[in-house]
Amino acid sequence: MTATGPSGDELLRVLGALANPHRLRIVAALRAERAYVSQLARELGISRALLQLHLRKLEAAGLVSAALELSEDGKAMKFYEVNPFVIELSPDTIAAAAPTLSTPATGDEGERP
Repeated sequence: MTATGPSGDELLRVLGALANPHRLRIVAALRAERAYVSQLARELGISRALLQLHLRKLEAAGLVSAALELSEDGKAMKFYEVNPFVIELSPDTIAAAAPTLSTPATGDEGERP
C-alpha cells in the first residue's frame, strides 16, 4: 500500500482475504499473540489443512506473516503473526484505487441483482 492509499489490486486482495468468517477469526486470534498452526487450529476449531488454506490467503494479502522456528526437541514449527495494518474504506479511497485496477471493467454481464 502506498502513502496515498492502496492500489485497486491491493484493495481487492485485502478485502477478498477478509471476506471470510474463518479469516476474520484468524486475524482476531493472532491480534493477541502469534501462534503456530496446530495451536491456532485447536483454538479456532478447524482442521490444520483448512487453516493452512486461509493462512496462505491472508499471507498473500500481506495481512499475516510466518516464521519457521525449531522447538526445543528439534521439531519445526511455523508461527504466524498478524502484520499491523489500517485500511480506510471510504468512497474517496475506492475512487482513488479504482483507476489503478489491472483488470478493466467489463460491464454488468452475468451480474445478478
